[in-house]
Amino acid sequence: MKNIPIGEVLKDYGYINEEQLQRALAEQKKDRSKRLGQHLIDLGFISENQMLKALSDKLNEPMVDLNEEKIEVDAVAKIPKTLAQKYNLIAISENNGRLTVVTSDPLNFYGIEDVRLVTGMNISVCLCEKAAIDRAIDYYYAEIKAREAANVANENVVSFEFDDTELYNSEEDDTPVVKLFNSLLTRGYNANASDIHIEPFEDKTMVRMRIDGMIVDYVQLAKNLHQSLIVRIKIVSNMDIAEKRVPQDGHFLTTIEGIRMNLRVSVIPTVYGEKAVLRFLNSNTPILNEKQYGMNADNYAKMCRMMEMPHGIIYITGPTGSGKTTTLYMILETLAKRQVNIATIEDPVEKNIERVNQMQINTMAGLTFERGLRALLRQDPDIILVGETRDAETASISVRAAITGHLVLSSLHTNDAISSIVRLEDMGIEPYLIANSLVGSVSQRLVRTICPHCREKLKTTQLERQVLGKEIEYVYRGAGCHHCNQTGYKGRTAVHEIILIDKEMRRMISSHKDIDDIYAYVKKSQQLHTLRDEAVELVINGQTTMDELYKITAYSD
Repeated sequence: MKNIPIGEVLKDYGYINEEQLQRALAEQKKDRSKRLGQHLIDLGFISENQMLKALSDKLNEPMVDLNEEKIEVDAVAKIPKTLAQKYNLIAISENNGRLTVVTSDPLNFYGIEDVRLVTGMNISVCLCEKAAIDRAIDYYYAEIKAREAANVANENVVSFEFDDTELYNSEEDDTPVVKLFNSLLTRGYNANASDIHIEPFEDKTMVRMRIDGMIVDYVQLAKNLHQSLIVRIKIVSNMDIAEKRVPQDGHFLTTIEGIRMNLRVSVIPTVYGEKAVLRFLNSNTPILNEKQYGMNADNYAKMCRMMEMPHGIIYITGPTGSGKTTTLYMILETLAKRQVNIATIEDPVEKNIERVNQMQINTMAGLTFERGLRALLRQDPDIILVGETRDAETASISVRAAITGHLVLSSLHTNDAISSIVRLEDMGIEPYLIANSLVGSVSQRLVRTICPHCREKLKTTQLERQVLGKEIEYVYRGAGCHHCNQTGYKGRTAVHEIILIDKEMRRMISSHKDIDDIYAYVKKSQQLHTLRDEAVELVINGQTTMDELYKITAYSD
């Protein structure tokens, strides 16, 4: 291979001048560990993309966008991960004995030569930025590892029958089923899945994961693996492995990539066998602050005012999966910094918080929300969290606790903040008690955010401008790439609607005013930002899509 004078190439393309080249050469004399091109980038004289474009033209090696390329996992596997990481390269396709390899350093001919020697194949080279290759290496080699574990497990189950007694008593970590189980947990954790579903069908078992609120297919397993996998789940979850006729619940602790994880497990019988759902409850995840969780300054100020109240009740409302528990924990961790006694009754305890006394309900032992709450009131608490207000008795005790000098936090299943008043009335709570106890209500939803790697601009339609209520020219969406599993979304953020109960509202509630009149007063006096208003802002700012807005509108209209 002939030597390519990168400095002269970049000068020829007009990207740098002689003075800049000499400055970079001087830096290279001080630090020989980096190439000249990297010194030019570090000095801010060129971008990595400019350097790669120049090299692409000079070497006649095309540039590629890994977000757009269809990457063949079998091709990736041709190169050992250690080699890929050492030279920052990845194979993307194979055709007629020729392997196409993407690299960020085409002048490192030793790397290409090592790949040729290891694979025994002819090599075609393409160029791409280093960060994109790093991400692809992390993603595809994790995919290869998971597939290998699944394939090993499938092959072993096909070739021999597990001895039930040996399986049930096994504590070994190297059996095929254990490898598969551990691989599923690791893959779920790395994908930020909230749940792993293991579903039996007539001739196969499907493993699916809930990621950013949506169920996605992960892998299909041989049906004769299913029972062994379920038994493994039951063993670690301390369930009855012989009982297959009724639902069972359990949980277990494990360590995934150095992180201590708590998983809640549910197993139910179906017509084709037992289905298992594993939910990640990561007790080590830090509580999100208002910016990380998507709360704007006005809403966070309202939240702080509620938390300053010495007594009363605060409700967090929304459907299942809307992030109510996360918000409750955010409040708890803030309050725990004060000199107060905090106690909780939860189902389940999802995160352990320092300086907070947390109790988990146990219905089989007779410990319900109602009974636990009565017990907590005898523990001299300043602040009480009731995980969920499920029945009239729990609501009544909570309201009376709030009136008698305690700050109570709880959640309700309602569609918006104002409906917490209606829900309490439906539970038989007198309006005067609601008026004197309620401090505020927070309604929230989680919306998926657009994947930053495949975000694209779209011209708005007349209908979209009408829905948004603004004459904007563009909205955004995710085209779908390997970073987001082709969904176009990566991560979620919350939208909130927060109502503070003021003196006039207390009068209106006590006077049995119609809820629509109360809501009209709130919108006018508190300049209320509704769930829909916040979702519209996210669309306009390019953080989420019209589809996510329509979901919010379905609740709020």
